[in-house]
Amino acid sequence: MIPAASYIRHDWQTSEIQALYDQPVMELVFRAASLHRQFHDSTEIQVCQLISIKTGGCSEDCKYCSQSSRYQTEIDSSPLMDKAEVLAIAQRAKDAGITRVCMGAAWREVRDSKQFDRVLEMVKAVNDIGVEVCCTLGMLTEDQAKRLESAGLFAYNHNLDTSREYYSQIISTRTYDDRLKTIENVRKTDITICSGGIMGLGESVEDRLSMLQTLATMDPHPESVPINILSKVPGTPLAENPDVPFWETLKLIALARILMPAATVRLSAGRAKLSPSEQALCFMAGANSFF
Repeated sequence: MIPAASYIRHDWQTSEIQALYDQPVMELVFRAASLHRQFHDSTEIQVCQLISIKTGGCSEDCKYCSQSSRYQTEIDSSPLMDKAEVLAIAQRAKDAGITRVCMGAAWREVRDSKQFDRVLEMVKAVNDIGVEVCCTLGMLTEDQAKRLESAGLFAYNHNLDTSREYYSQIISTRTYDDRLKTIENVRKTDITICSGGIMGLGESVEDRLSMLQTLATMDPHPESVPINILSKVPGTPLAENPDVPFWETLKLIALARILMPAATVRLSAGRAKLSPSEQALCFMAGANSFF
Protein backbone atom coordinates (compact mmCIF):
# COMPACT_ATOMS: atom_id res chain seq x y z
CA MET A 1 0.00 0.00 0.00
CA ILE A 2 1.25 3.50 -0.79
CA PRO A 3 1.22 6.50 1.57
CA ALA A 4 -2.09 8.32 1.23
CA ALA A 5 -0.44 11.72 0.92
CA SER A 6 1.35 10.67 -2.24
CA TYR A 7 -1.84 10.47 -4.30
CA ILE A 8 -4.88 11.84 -2.47
CA ARG A 9 -6.06 15.16 -3.88
CA HIS A 10 -8.79 17.61 -2.96
CA ASP A 11 -8.56 19.88 -6.02
CA TRP A 12 -10.24 17.78 -8.73
CA GLN A 13 -11.45 19.89 -11.64
CA THR A 14 -14.61 19.24 -13.67
CA SER A 15 -12.61 18.75 -16.87
CA GLU A 16 -10.36 16.15 -15.22
CA ILE A 17 -13.30 14.13 -13.94
CA GLN A 18 -15.02 14.32 -17.32
CA ALA A 19 -11.83 13.10 -19.02
CA LEU A 20 -11.69 10.11 -16.68
CA TYR A 21 -15.34 9.33 -17.35
CA ASP A 22 -14.79 9.51 -21.12
CA GLN A 23 -12.14 6.77 -21.08
CA PRO A 24 -13.08 3.31 -22.40
CA VAL A 25 -14.88 1.61 -19.55
CA MET A 26 -12.37 -1.20 -19.04
CA GLU A 27 -9.47 1.26 -19.06
CA LEU A 28 -11.26 3.18 -16.32
CA VAL A 29 -11.89 -0.03 -14.37
CA PHE A 30 -8.24 -1.06 -14.71
CA ARG A 31 -7.01 2.26 -13.35
CA ALA A 32 -9.48 2.08 -10.46
CA ALA A 33 -8.61 -1.54 -9.69
CA SER A 34 -4.90 -0.70 -9.65
CA LEU A 35 -5.43 2.15 -7.19
CA HIS A 36 -7.71 0.00 -5.07
CA ARG A 37 -4.93 -2.55 -4.61
CA GLN A 38 -2.48 0.17 -3.60
CA PHE A 39 -4.73 1.53 -0.84
CA HIS A 40 -6.71 -1.52 0.27
CA ASP A 41 -6.52 -5.26 0.71
CA SER A 42 -8.36 -6.46 -2.39
CA THR A 43 -9.34 -9.71 -0.66
CA GLU A 44 -11.37 -7.92 2.02
CA ILE A 45 -14.97 -6.74 1.64
CA GLN A 46 -16.89 -5.26 4.56
CA VAL A 47 -20.44 -6.48 5.07
CA CYS A 48 -22.89 -4.07 6.72
CA GLN A 49 -26.33 -4.54 8.26
CA LEU A 50 -28.99 -1.83 8.01
CA ILE A 51 -31.62 -1.61 10.75
CA SER A 52 -34.57 0.74 10.27
CA ILE A 53 -35.08 1.74 13.90
CA LYS A 54 -37.93 4.13 13.07
CA THR A 55 -39.81 3.57 9.82
CA GLY A 56 -42.10 5.86 7.79
CA GLY A 57 -43.90 9.09 8.57
CA CYS A 58 -41.08 11.41 7.48
CA SER A 59 -42.19 14.97 6.70
CA GLU A 60 -39.68 15.47 3.87
CA ASP A 61 -40.62 15.24 0.19
CA CYS A 62 -37.62 13.30 -1.20
CA LYS A 63 -39.11 11.97 -4.42
CA TYR A 64 -37.31 8.63 -4.19
CA CYS A 65 -38.28 7.76 -0.63
CA SER A 66 -40.87 5.19 0.39
CA GLN A 67 -40.89 6.57 3.95
CA SER A 68 -42.13 10.06 3.09
CA SER A 69 -45.54 10.83 4.59
CA ARG A 70 -46.39 12.71 1.37
CA TYR A 71 -46.67 9.58 -0.79
CA GLN A 72 -48.97 6.59 -0.72
CA THR A 73 -46.66 3.58 -0.51
CA GLU A 74 -46.90 0.16 1.05
CA ILE A 75 -44.62 1.21 3.92
CA ASP A 76 -46.40 1.33 7.27
CA SER A 77 -45.16 3.81 9.82
CA SER A 78 -43.78 2.34 13.03
CA PRO A 79 -42.47 3.88 16.25
CA LEU A 80 -38.87 3.84 17.43
CA MET A 81 -37.76 0.28 18.13
CA ASP A 82 -36.83 -0.95 21.58
CA LYS A 83 -33.14 -1.12 22.44
CA ALA A 84 -33.33 -4.83 23.24
CA GLU A 85 -34.75 -5.61 19.79
CA VAL A 86 -32.08 -3.55 18.04
CA LEU A 87 -29.36 -5.15 20.13
CA ALA A 88 -30.62 -8.65 19.28
CA ILE A 89 -30.52 -7.89 15.55
CA ALA A 90 -27.05 -6.41 15.87
CA GLN A 91 -25.80 -9.46 17.79
CA ARG A 92 -27.17 -11.83 15.13
CA ALA A 93 -25.48 -9.70 12.48
CA LYS A 94 -22.15 -9.86 14.31
CA ASP A 95 -22.49 -13.62 14.73
CA ALA A 96 -22.96 -13.86 10.93
CA GLY A 97 -19.70 -12.01 10.30
CA ILE A 98 -21.07 -8.49 9.78
CA THR A 99 -18.74 -5.78 11.08
CA ARG A 100 -20.83 -2.61 10.71
CA VAL A 101 -24.40 -1.95 11.80
CA CYS A 102 -26.16 1.14 10.45
CA MET A 103 -29.26 2.36 12.27
CA GLY A 104 -31.62 4.57 10.29
CA ALA A 105 -34.55 6.66 11.47
CA ALA A 106 -37.04 8.33 9.13
CA TRP A 107 -36.59 11.80 10.59
CA ARG A 108 -36.04 15.12 8.89
CA GLU A 109 -33.73 16.15 11.69
CA VAL A 110 -32.70 15.03 15.13
CA ARG A 111 -34.59 16.69 17.96
CA ASP A 112 -33.31 16.85 21.52
CA SER A 113 -35.87 14.54 23.06
CA LYS A 114 -36.39 11.27 24.88
CA GLN A 115 -36.32 9.53 21.50
CA PHE A 116 -32.84 10.85 20.79
CA ASP A 117 -31.79 9.76 24.28
CA ARG A 118 -33.00 6.25 23.39
CA VAL A 119 -30.99 6.30 20.16
CA LEU A 120 -27.89 7.27 22.13
CA GLU A 121 -28.51 4.26 24.38
CA MET A 122 -28.80 2.02 21.30
CA VAL A 123 -25.54 3.36 19.90
CA LYS A 124 -23.73 2.64 23.15
CA ALA A 125 -25.22 -0.85 23.46
CA VAL A 126 -24.38 -1.88 19.89
CA ASN A 127 -20.90 -0.36 20.15
CA ASP A 128 -20.31 -2.42 23.30
CA ILE A 129 -20.77 -5.72 21.43
CA GLY A 130 -17.80 -4.86 19.22
CA VAL A 131 -19.10 -3.73 15.83
CA GLU A 132 -18.82 -0.38 14.07
CA VAL A 133 -21.98 1.66 14.60
CA CYS A 134 -23.28 4.02 11.92
CA CYS A 135 -26.41 6.16 12.14
CA THR A 136 -28.49 8.05 9.60
CA LEU A 137 -30.98 10.25 11.42
CA GLY A 138 -31.32 13.35 9.26
CA MET A 139 -29.88 16.76 10.02
CA LEU A 140 -27.69 17.19 13.11
CA THR A 141 -26.47 20.11 15.15
CA GLU A 142 -22.88 20.24 16.35
CA ASP A 143 -23.98 19.45 19.91
CA GLN A 144 -26.00 16.42 18.78
CA ALA A 145 -23.01 15.14 16.83
CA LYS A 146 -20.87 15.44 19.95
CA ARG A 147 -23.44 13.49 21.97
CA LEU A 148 -23.37 10.72 19.37
CA GLU A 149 -19.59 10.75 19.53
CA SER A 150 -19.70 10.35 23.31
CA ALA A 151 -22.05 7.39 22.90
CA GLY A 152 -19.48 5.65 20.72
CA LEU A 153 -20.80 6.31 17.20
CA PHE A 154 -18.24 5.32 14.57
CA ALA A 155 -19.84 6.80 11.42
CA TYR A 156 -22.65 9.09 10.35
CA ASN A 157 -24.37 8.64 6.99
CA HIS A 158 -25.67 11.75 5.26
CA ASN A 159 -25.84 11.36 1.49
CA LEU A 160 -25.70 14.28 -0.93
CA ASP A 161 -28.00 12.25 -3.24
CA THR A 162 -27.15 14.19 -6.41
CA SER A 163 -25.54 17.39 -7.66
CA ARG A 164 -26.20 20.82 -6.24
CA GLU A 165 -27.64 21.80 -9.64
CA TYR A 166 -30.21 18.98 -9.73
CA TYR A 167 -30.98 18.73 -6.03
CA SER A 168 -34.05 21.01 -6.03
CA GLN A 169 -35.70 18.74 -8.60
CA ILE A 170 -35.66 15.91 -6.05
CA ILE A 171 -36.10 17.58 -2.66
CA SER A 172 -37.64 20.91 -1.68
CA THR A 173 -37.91 20.53 2.11
CA ARG A 174 -34.19 21.10 2.74
CA THR A 175 -31.34 22.59 0.80
CA TYR A 176 -28.03 21.27 -0.44
CA ASP A 177 -26.30 23.55 2.04
CA ASP A 178 -28.37 21.97 4.84
CA ARG A 179 -26.82 18.64 3.92
CA LEU A 180 -23.32 20.08 3.80
CA LYS A 181 -23.85 21.77 7.17
CA THR A 182 -24.66 18.44 8.83
CA ILE A 183 -21.47 16.94 7.38
CA GLU A 184 -19.58 19.99 8.67
CA ASN A 185 -21.07 19.50 12.15
CA VAL A 186 -20.07 15.84 12.23
CA ARG A 187 -16.54 16.76 11.08
CA LYS A 188 -16.13 18.69 14.34
CA THR A 189 -16.06 15.30 16.09
CA ASP A 190 -14.07 12.10 15.56
CA ILE A 191 -17.06 10.42 13.89
CA THR A 192 -16.30 9.35 10.33
CA ILE A 193 -18.41 10.50 7.38
CA CYS A 194 -20.41 8.22 5.09
CA SER A 195 -21.75 10.21 2.14
CA GLY A 196 -22.56 9.33 -1.45
CA GLY A 197 -25.34 9.54 -3.98
CA ILE A 198 -28.18 7.83 -5.82
CA MET A 199 -28.23 6.94 -9.49
CA GLY A 200 -31.50 6.88 -11.41
CA LEU A 201 -33.19 10.02 -10.11
CA GLY A 202 -33.45 11.41 -13.64
CA GLU A 203 -30.11 13.17 -13.30
CA SER A 204 -27.64 13.67 -16.12
CA VAL A 205 -24.13 12.26 -16.32
CA GLU A 206 -22.89 15.76 -15.50
CA ASP A 207 -24.94 15.69 -12.29
CA ARG A 208 -23.33 12.42 -11.24
CA LEU A 209 -19.85 13.78 -11.90
CA SER A 210 -20.67 17.01 -10.06
CA MET A 211 -21.83 15.05 -7.02
CA LEU A 212 -18.57 13.09 -7.00
CA GLN A 213 -16.59 16.31 -7.41
CA THR A 214 -18.29 17.80 -4.34
CA LEU A 215 -17.27 14.76 -2.29
CA ALA A 216 -13.77 14.54 -3.79
CA THR A 217 -12.98 18.18 -3.03
CA MET A 218 -13.88 17.81 0.65
CA ASP A 219 -10.84 17.83 2.90
CA PRO A 220 -10.73 15.20 4.23
CA HIS A 221 -12.71 12.98 1.89
CA PRO A 222 -15.63 11.03 3.35
CA GLU A 223 -14.29 7.81 4.82
CA SER A 224 -17.17 5.94 3.18
CA VAL A 225 -18.84 6.63 -0.17
CA PRO A 226 -22.03 4.65 -0.84
CA ILE A 227 -23.13 4.35 -4.46
CA ASN A 228 -26.88 3.67 -4.52
CA ILE A 229 -29.11 2.61 -7.41
CA LEU A 230 -32.67 3.95 -7.16
CA SER A 231 -35.10 1.47 -5.63
CA LYS A 232 -38.26 2.31 -7.53
CA VAL A 233 -41.14 2.20 -5.04
CA PRO A 234 -44.75 2.33 -6.26
CA GLY A 235 -46.42 5.49 -5.01
CA THR A 236 -43.30 7.66 -5.17
CA PRO A 237 -42.84 10.23 -7.97
CA LEU A 238 -39.85 8.34 -9.39
CA ALA A 239 -41.48 4.91 -9.50
CA GLU A 240 -41.50 4.82 -13.31
CA ASN A 241 -37.99 6.15 -13.88
CA PRO A 242 -35.94 4.18 -16.42
CA ASP A 243 -33.23 1.87 -15.12
CA VAL A 244 -29.66 3.10 -15.11
CA PRO A 245 -27.50 1.01 -17.47
CA PHE A 246 -25.11 -1.21 -15.54
CA TRP A 247 -22.07 0.30 -17.24
CA GLU A 248 -22.97 3.70 -15.78
CA THR A 249 -23.02 2.19 -12.29
CA LEU A 250 -19.67 0.54 -12.91
CA LYS A 251 -18.12 3.77 -14.15
CA LEU A 252 -19.36 5.74 -11.13
CA ILE A 253 -17.86 3.20 -8.74
CA ALA A 254 -14.56 3.29 -10.62
CA LEU A 255 -14.55 7.10 -10.57
CA ALA A 256 -15.28 7.19 -6.84
CA ARG A 257 -12.34 4.88 -6.27
CA ILE A 258 -9.98 7.01 -8.39
CA LEU A 259 -11.07 10.34 -6.91
CA MET A 260 -11.14 9.12 -3.29
CA PRO A 261 -8.71 6.20 -3.23
CA ALA A 262 -8.54 5.73 0.54
CA ALA A 263 -12.32 5.74 1.04
CA THR A 264 -14.47 2.66 1.46
CA VAL A 265 -16.73 2.58 -1.61
CA ARG A 266 -20.00 0.89 -0.74
CA LEU A 267 -22.21 -0.93 -3.23
CA SER A 268 -25.44 -0.04 -1.47
CA ALA A 269 -29.12 0.20 -2.45
CA GLY A 270 -29.99 -1.59 -5.67
CA ARG A 271 -27.23 -4.19 -5.41
CA ALA A 272 -29.79 -7.01 -5.55
CA LYS A 273 -30.75 -5.88 -9.06
CA LEU A 274 -27.28 -6.71 -10.32
CA SER A 275 -26.23 -10.16 -11.44
CA PRO A 276 -23.37 -11.93 -9.63
CA SER A 277 -21.03 -11.16 -12.53
CA GLU A 278 -22.03 -7.47 -12.51
CA GLN A 279 -21.44 -7.29 -8.76
CA ALA A 280 -18.04 -8.92 -9.24
CA LEU A 281 -17.10 -6.23 -11.75
CA CYS A 282 -18.12 -3.56 -9.23
CA PHE A 283 -15.84 -5.09 -6.62
CA MET A 284 -13.03 -5.33 -9.15
CA ALA A 285 -13.53 -1.62 -9.95
CA GLY A 286 -13.01 -0.62 -6.34
CA ALA A 287 -16.15 -1.27 -4.29
CA ASN A 288 -15.14 -2.89 -1.02
CA SER A 289 -18.32 -3.00 1.02
CA PHE A 290 -21.97 -3.94 0.62
CA PHE A 291 -25.17 -4.07 2.66
